[in-house]
Amino acid sequence: MAVTSIPGRAPRAAHGTEATPSASPAPSPRSASPVLPVLPGLSGAPAQPAAGAAGSGPYQGYVYAYPHKTAYRPLDPRPSLADVWAGEPLRHLFLYLHIPFCEMRCGFCNLFTRTGAPEELVAAYLDALERQAGAVRDALDGPRFAAAAVGGGTPTYLSAAELTRMFDLTERIMGTDLTTIPMSVETSPATATTDRLAVLAERGTTRISIGVQSFVDAEARAAVRPQRRRQVEAALGRIREAGFDTLNIDLIYGIDGQTEESWRRSLDAALTWKPEEVYLYPLYVRPLTGLARRARDWDDHRLTLYRQGRDHLLAAGYEQVSMRMFRLPGRSSPTEYTCQRDGMVGLGCGARSYTSDLHYSYEYAVAAGQVRAIIDGYVRLAREEFTVANVGFRLDGEERRRRHLIQSLLQAEGLDPALYRDRFGTGPETDFGGDLERLAARGWLERDAPPPGGGAPRPGWLRLTAEGLAHSDAIGPALFSGRVRALMAAYEER
Repeated sequence: MAVTSIPGRAPRAAHGTEATPSASPAPSPRSASPVLPVLPGLSGAPAQPAAGAAGSGPYQGYVYAYPHKTAYRPLDPRPSLADVWAGEPLRHLFLYLHIPFCEMRCGFCNLFTRTGAPEELVAAYLDALERQAGAVRDALDGPRFAAAAVGGGTPTYLSAAELTRMFDLTERIMGTDLTTIPMSVETSPATATTDRLAVLAERGTTRISIGVQSFVDAEARAAVRPQRRRQVEAALGRIREAGFDTLNIDLIYGIDGQTEESWRRSLDAALTWKPEEVYLYPLYVRPLTGLARRARDWDDHRLTLYRQGRDHLLAAGYEQVSMRMFRLPGRSSPTEYTCQRDGMVGLGCGARSYTSDLHYSYEYAVAAGQVRAIIDGYVRLAREEFTVANVGFRLDGEERRRRHLIQSLLQAEGLDPALYRDRFGTGPETDFGGDLERLAARGWLERDAPPPGGGAPRPGWLRLTAEGLAHSDAIGPALFSGRVRALMAAYEER
């Protein structure tokens, strides 16, 4: 699953239960639970990794959103949504729907999802989604949505009839015509059937994202991915026939047994479909092959494959948007949503919502038994239970600045100092000068940076270098605040 993105804007972490843009709600299937950052000197990061941390390599954690859900805690008292959204700008919101069901759990997956949900559970889930949508709509005064996404899980686990019901209740209750705004939906080779795709196309889906991961059957098996290349190709054919504006293909590098030659074969196979977007994800879940004992060698291998994939896509005419995202030029659209400034309304038991000073959701888990228990509890909630925020994180001024810094720097375009000053009244160099200096000293940050692809220098503009982008999964966690790191370290995984 790719982080949900709207062309031309920084991705919201939507993936997983989110899409960040890049998206996106819960972690990406490729994301391990973030560990304590270990780049010495950045934001007070410890000189040595904390117990259980992955070390000081380039793959510390995928920052699809800040802060991560493991920094959320129960809110006491639970604030009403009417109070949470009072005074918030409601004209350019992002609407995210979370469907936490999949046909099976792939070997790399740590999404908030359950497998094999029976028809009656899906029906009960849509009932609960309807109750939640009504409660949320009552708490917001005339919201206007600029973009939407449906993630999971795998939203197309739902049948065509169930997808129709989902879209019907969303449009009716939330008061928005989804055909008038950019909308992204995630799918899989097994569930991208003709009847489901027809519903998505009819209801206004502009972007379809399919998790292929590898076109090499042996690698798919190594990732516990239940598919063969001929099934993938058939699904891609159906997607192209349905006529969506944007096709995104997810690929993973670092799979057990993957070589530079086999990685090139997957890249070339994807390019034959001329996808408007390609996401390249590093594998985080170590296969049981001794790689855990050779972490440095594996890091080097993944970096080699990343650089190969990046260079191959750039040579094929794609532009790099972030470490993971590549797209064909001219694919940006004039959506009004900007993730650093605008709010997000999440519906579904794994979805998160954003206001200017509160990020909130339901409880978070990855273990199958805990996820089942949370979903089972969600479908039984009465309507009044959806009128309050349950679990979340309050952002003070420093955290809002830090979120803006991280969300901007991890995009290839970089950080616009004028936009930052307009929002916060100070400059990024004033607020984070030490961190920025250390990144620059490593050769990872360029000041007065020209646009990606070249051009005149832009005074004060901050942009990661090519090698900085390659180390995004180390830079992002290293910029987390001490407060967020402490909460994440104290989180008990379940």
